[in-house]
Amino acid sequence: MTEPVIVLDRVSRAFGPKKVLAEASLKINAGEIVAILGASGSGKSVTLKMINGLILPDSGSINVLGYHVNALRDRDLAPLRRKISYLFQGGALFDSMTVFDNIAFPIREHLKMDPDQLAERVTTLLAMVQLDDVEHLAPSELSGGMRKRVAVARALALEPEIILYDEPTTGLDPVTGEAIANLILDLDRRLGVTSLVVTHDIPLVLRVADRVAFLESGQFIFDGTLEAARTSGPDTVKQFFQAGVIHA
Repeated sequence: MTEPVIVLDRVSRAFGPKKVLAEASLKINAGEIVAILGASGSGKSVTLKMINGLILPDSGSINVLGYHVNALRDRDLAPLRRKISYLFQGGALFDSMTVFDNIAFPIREHLKMDPDQLAERVTTLLAMVQLDDVEHLAPSELSGGMRKRVAVARALALEPEIILYDEPTTGLDPVTGEAIANLILDLDRRLGVTSLVVTHDIPLVLRVADRVAFLESGQFIFDGTLEAARTSGPDTVKQFFQAGVIHA
């Protein structure tokens, strides 16, 4: 049995009087697509940011790809962060840069590549997310779905081992949302990346997830298969799925 690539062990985090996580534990294996579900404000996005070292826990430990995240200083997290890509809800593209420069940004920051190699790499990344002839456009000239795809292309620039998706289909129409779901699956199959998907989009979960982890009251009250989540999980989890399917 392979060692898990992400381990949260009794992690707690509070913001002032509000306790967001309370001794939460979770393990993620290499190559899995795990959906993190829970009500708004339950700590899903905080969990993603802890995995990347953007937020540190008050107690407990976080181990990612062999790095003891909460024992490292910010500058010491750089090697790990090159192996993890974080897709923010809105894509977080640089408005002042073209699509080309957005995707090229992490490559220029971390790799030495001549202009021809860089141009080829950007073209390859755009092809992976099924976009072409958009390099010269500004983010404001793209649709919401196209911006998400460009954000994914940028996230793949340094060939990450883990991708963290924060609400990847929020604000998208159902057809575009399905296209993003297909993209997540395609990247998993072709590249073997480990993916954590924070979402309220139950059709997306049903389409892509290998497992579901459900956050409530600061802990993962359920961690298991889709079938178990829908049929034999806690009432909160089953109701979440039922409501999500009805809404869809």
